[in-house]
Amino acid sequence: MKTTPLLDEDKLLKTAIQALMEKLGPLETFRFLSLPHKQRMESVKRHQRWQSELEQEEFFDEVFK
Repeated sequence: MKTTPLLDEDKLLKTAIQALMEKLGPLETFRFLSLPHKQRMESVKRHQRWQSELEQEEFFDEVFK
């Protein structure tokens, strides 16, 4: 398997922005880069929320069928 060296961060950013500008144009590139990022929920809280909404019987039936 052939390995490819990773770009340094500056080169990566410049290349990505250039590709966006070519495909989307300046306005849509700006809109894309300005989109709000969803904050990730901490994994334990996410798991607890998933468990609280879980129908135990249905889950067990699906897992152990």
